[in-house]
Amino acid sequence: MILGVDIRHEQGGFVLQARFQSGGRLTALFGPSGSGKTTIVNAIGGLVRPEHGRIVVQDRVLIDTEMDVFVPKHRRRIGYVFQEGRLFPHLDVRRNLLFGRWFTPRRERTTNFDHVVDLLGIGHLLARRPSTLSGGEKQRVAIGRALLADPQLLLMDEPLASLDEARKAEIYPYIERLRDEGGVPIVLVSHSVAEIARLATSIVVLSEGRVTASGSAPEILRHTNLFAQAGPAEAGALVEARVLRHEDGYGLTILQAKAGPLTVPRIDRPAGTPLRVRLRARDIILSLHRPEGLSALNVLPGLISSIDDTGGPSVDVMLDCHGDGLVARVTRKSVSELGLVPGLSVHAIIKSIAFDPEALGTVAPQDM
Repeated sequence: MILGVDIRHEQGGFVLQARFQSGGRLTALFGPSGSGKTTIVNAIGGLVRPEHGRIVVQDRVLIDTEMDVFVPKHRRRIGYVFQEGRLFPHLDVRRNLLFGRWFTPRRERTTNFDHVVDLLGIGHLLARRPSTLSGGEKQRVAIGRALLADPQLLLMDEPLASLDEARKAEIYPYIERLRDEGGVPIVLVSHSVAEIARLATSIVVLSEGRVTASGSAPEILRHTNLFAQAGPAEAGALVEARVLRHEDGYGLTILQAKAGPLTVPRIDRPAGTPLRVRLRARDIILSLHRPEGLSALNVLPGLISSIDDTGGPSVDVMLDCHGDGLVARVTRKSVSELGLVPGLSVHAIIKSIAFDPEALGTVAPQDM
């Protein structure tokens, strides 16, 4: 276990009662504004002292109210990256980075400066001042500064919220590298389904100060009812695949997943690259027989594992496609007319243009 949280805290009429454990390299705290995400990370970081409970990071007890344990924030070895980079404007990038060193005794400094600079791709920025950096560059420097304090855990409180889509696309690969190569577990606060689908290995879903679900990213993302506040367009499953080949003449890339080959718009990644792909429930059509004469290039055979009632005119049909879990949102009428029941063989049809480019991200080989 990397992180264990079991706390109760009341502040200004808001009551947070959160309990979860995570062993993921990047744990996402997901939920709408006011659900308790930031209060949890502030409690982990020592900025909030919970009234009751216990917090453990990598087997180190930071808070235990019954035992009267409260490690002060400056002794917790927790890195914190906020929505804004909060860099010192009078220091260049190199000196901003080295500022992180001051919080760790010299004998305990193990993080290599050059490795962090290379990991975050900021070597060409070292002599520049923060005022000359883009939003994405500022956040990468802020992450580097936090890493150079040799933290046992890195907290990231909606670090991409202030960035436009272009800047988010710029920083996603660096957070992926940090997750897979950085050696420091991360807790990421987010209210974006696409963001957590791309980055998270574990997800904790919060609503009104309570944990409604927690577990691995592929398992949690399948349950569309957990993401109702994000809208039906966001719900779906997470599939891990590898780049098989490119069909440049058609501008397409072929991915290989457990469920079978997937044809998607051209991805600029070499063959063999592991990827995670989000397949939205609204983009999957079901057929009792393998269709012919259809323009859709992706047809995956599978078995219906369960049918979940969403409480509205539609239902979620959960599929097992050779080990990959998919979910299709269909109408109740379709369920009735097709005779859909658990155990029935069906074919999932997915248009190539339905693949979400924002959620197409790399994944470490050990996650495959």
